[in-house]
Amino acid sequence: MTTGTRPRATWARSLRYGGDYNPEQWPRDVWAQDVQLMQEAGVNLVTVGVFSWSTYEPRPGARELDWLEDVCDLLGDAGIGVDLATPTASPPPWLGVLHPETLPVDADGVRLSPGSRNQFSPASRVYRAHALAITQDVVARMARHEAVEMWHVGNEFGQVCHGEESAAAFRAWLAARYNDIGTLNDAWGTAVWSQGYASFDEIAPPRRAPYHLNPAQELDWRRYASDQLRSLFREQKALIQKHDTMRPVTTNFMGFFPGIDPWSWADDVDLVADDAYPDPADPQAAADAALTGDLVRGLGRGAPWLLMESATSAVSWREHNLPKTPARSRRDALQAVAHGADGVLFFQWRAARTGAERFHSAMLPHAGADTRLHAGVRRLGADLARLDAVVGERVPAHVALVVDWPSRWAASTVARPTARLDEHERLRAWHAALWRRSYATDVVAQDGGLDGYDLVLVPQLHLLTQAGADALRRALARGATVVVGPFTGVVDPTTAVHGGPSPALLRDLLGGGAEEWVPLPDGGVALTPGPAWPGGPAPRAHTFGELVSVDGAEVLATVTEGHLAGAPALLRRPVGPGTLWYHAVVLDDDALAATLLAAADAAGVEPVVADVPDGVEAVRRGPVTFLLNHADSPRAHALAAPAHDLLSGHDLDGEILLAPDDVLALVEHPHPSERTDHTS
Repeated sequence: MTTGTRPRATWARSLRYGGDYNPEQWPRDVWAQDVQLMQEAGVNLVTVGVFSWSTYEPRPGARELDWLEDVCDLLGDAGIGVDLATPTASPPPWLGVLHPETLPVDADGVRLSPGSRNQFSPASRVYRAHALAITQDVVARMARHEAVEMWHVGNEFGQVCHGEESAAAFRAWLAARYNDIGTLNDAWGTAVWSQGYASFDEIAPPRRAPYHLNPAQELDWRRYASDQLRSLFREQKALIQKHDTMRPVTTNFMGFFPGIDPWSWADDVDLVADDAYPDPADPQAAADAALTGDLVRGLGRGAPWLLMESATSAVSWREHNLPKTPARSRRDALQAVAHGADGVLFFQWRAARTGAERFHSAMLPHAGADTRLHAGVRRLGADLARLDAVVGERVPAHVALVVDWPSRWAASTVARPTARLDEHERLRAWHAALWRRSYATDVVAQDGGLDGYDLVLVPQLHLLTQAGADALRRALARGATVVVGPFTGVVDPTTAVHGGPSPALLRDLLGGGAEEWVPLPDGGVALTPGPAWPGGPAPRAHTFGELVSVDGAEVLATVTEGHLAGAPALLRRPVGPGTLWYHAVVLDDDALAATLLAAADAAGVEPVVADVPDGVEAVRRGPVTFLLNHADSPRAHALAAPAHDLLSGHDLDGEILLAPDDVLALVEHPHPSERTDHTS
C-alpha cells in the first residue's frame, strides 16, 4: 500500500478516535482480532511504534521492519489511520551497554542504567546518531504508505542529563547567549558567594551542592534543557520532511509539565498534541482538565488540537489509582472535544500482560470485549461520530489568562520569601474561579498578542518581561480590563530583583507599589471591604501579601490584622480607557471569584451560558454548546431556547435534567419536531 500521501488539511476530516497500539507485544493472530474490534468501536487512528526500537533493531545495525508494514497494511485496509512514531524515546539496552556515555547522569552524578525507558542523554552525540539512523530507515520505508496519517516524534519529551557531555553543551549554549564570560558574571550576579567564573569551561550544570545554587544558573539550565530537547525534535522532524512534506509532524506535550517551555516549541509542531491524565481522586480534576485544554488550544493559537493520550479508567503510576467509570471517561473525552480537540486517543488499545504498565487501563481490558469498560469505549466511538459539526471549529473567548514558563521557573528557585506561593497554583485558582461560571478563557503567552481580549488575567508573573509589560499596556490603551496578582514584576530575566516597588514595569500605571513581601501566618488574615467591594462572604487572604503604598489607586479592601494591618489588599485604577486591578494579597476562593466576576462584568464579558447550576460546565465550540455535569448528583437547567442534542438525537426545550457525568452537545433547534425531555 504505497499509493501516495494525504495533505495535512485532511487529517481531521472527522473526529479522530483510538489510542496507542503495540502489536509487537502480541502474536500475529491477535492483530486481526484487534483490527476487527477497533472497527466495531469506531476507531479511526492509532499510534504505532512509540516504544518499538528494540524490535526494529534487536542488534546494532539490524533492521526488522516487515512486521511494521504488515500492521499498517492491516490497519489501512480497515480504514484505520496510523500516527507513526519515531521510536527514539526508549533506546534498546544494547545502546547503553555498548555506549554508556549515551545514558543520562542525575544531579548527584549517578549514571542511570538501561532497563526502563527514557534512558538517554539529550546531549549525547552517539545517541543522536543512532536515533537519526533508525528514524531514517523507518521513515524511508513507510513515508509513502497510505495508512500513515501523521508523524509522531519521540514521546513526552522531558529527559534531563547532568553529565559531562551535557555540561559541554550547556557551556556552548551559555556562550551563545552571553557571548563573553564577563557578561555572564554580571547577569548571574556571581560576586555573591565568590562565584565569579574566569571562563565558560568552569561552569557545570546545577548538580548537587553544599547549599543553595545560583538562581540565575538554575533558570538558564531550565531554558537550556528545554532548548536541548527541542533540538532533538527538530532534527527528527527535518529528517522526516526530507521524505514527506505533506503529513503533519508533532509530538505529545504534557499540559503544564514544567520540564519544557511549550510556548518555545509551538511553532515547531504542525499540530499541537497533548497527553492528559486527570486524577479521578482530585475534586479539581475537571477544572484542571479545562485549563489544560485551554492551554493546548492556546499553543496552537486557537487551532484544534489532538488529545494524544488519556486513560479509559485507572492509570498505574500513582500510589493509589482510582478508576473512572465509563461515564466519567466519556465525559472527560467530550470535555477535551469541547475545549478544541479534534481527536481523542487513549493509552492504550489492548491492556499489556507484561511490563511496568500491565495494570494501566486500556480500551480493550484484560477481561476482554464483553465488559462494561469496552462497552463504554464503543459508546464513545459512536458519540464522536455524531460530532462532525465541531471538526475544525474554534472556541471563542474574550478572556486571556497569561502564563509563562521562565517566570514559573524563576518563581520556583531557592530562597524565596515563601515556598508556599506557587505560580501554577495561582493560575489554577484564577482559571477555576471563572470556569465554574462557564466563562471561556484562552491561555496566552506573556509576549503573545492580547488583541481581542476584553479581560486579561495575570495571576502571577514573577518574571514580567518588557514585552509582557508592553502587551499589557497596549491592552489597557484599547480599553481592556487587566487584573494582576501579587509577586508580579519582581525579577528580571536573569532573576535579579528590580529596584523600587513592584510590580516593576507597571508601577507607574498602578498608582502604588509593593515595598515589602510578606508571607502570611497559618489561618490567613481577615480583610475589611471598602464601599466598592464586589460583595459576597467576608473576604480573607492567605499565604502571601505585599505592603503596598497607594498613590492614586482606589482601595477596594484593606488587611484587618497582623503585619499588614491597614494595608491595601485590592486596588483598582483607570488607565486611559482601560482599568487595572491589583491584588496585593492571595485572596480566598470566594473573594477571588467575587473580584474576577466583577472585573468580567465591568469588562463586558459574559459567560457562555448564564446561570448554569453548580458543577455544570458550558463550553461553546463553533455551532455546538456543550453542557457537562461534573457534579455527583443530577442538575436541572432551563434552556434559553429550543435545541437539538447531537449525542442523544433528542430535541429539547424548557427545563432539562443532566445526570452525573452526563454531556449534551446542543445546536439550535433544526425543525419544529416533537421535543423530548432529557433525563438520562
